[in-house]
Amino acid sequence: MRRSEQRRAAVFALYQHDLTGRPLAETLGSNASLLTLALAHAAADRAEELDEVIDRHAHGWSVQRIQPLERSIMRVALIEMLHPDVAPADTPIPPEGAIEEALESAKTFCGSDAPGFVNGVLAAVLRELRQNAAQQ
Repeated sequence: MRRSEQRRAAVFALYQHDLTGRPLAETLGSNASLLTLALAHAAADRAEELDEVIDRHAHGWSVQRIQPLERSIMRVALIEMLHPDVAPADTPIPPEGAIEEALESAKTFCGSDAPGFVNGVLAAVLRELRQNAAQQ
């Protein structure tokens, strides 16, 4: 299974977990890859932190107003951007790659406004990360 498909599987497991309240292990299924498991569990475990980041950069939107699928897409991308050590060692992705993967998912599975919104939030996070790194 391609890495993009594994990331997408993590997004959909989080989405189902968020929407239905079913346990994450149940929404992941028994044949989930290591990457899918790592991303989904890390995003679920750090949902509060990730939602604060989204909330801070989603100007004019509270995280509760964001559609659950878009929120799940951004959570997975943010896990890879903010916590790259979560993914198995052979699957790291640069922040730009995480954003691109998120945009592709938003284009394919969300409404027409979603890609621009997702890109705006994630690009703002990337700018902040780079500014913080430059100041250190």
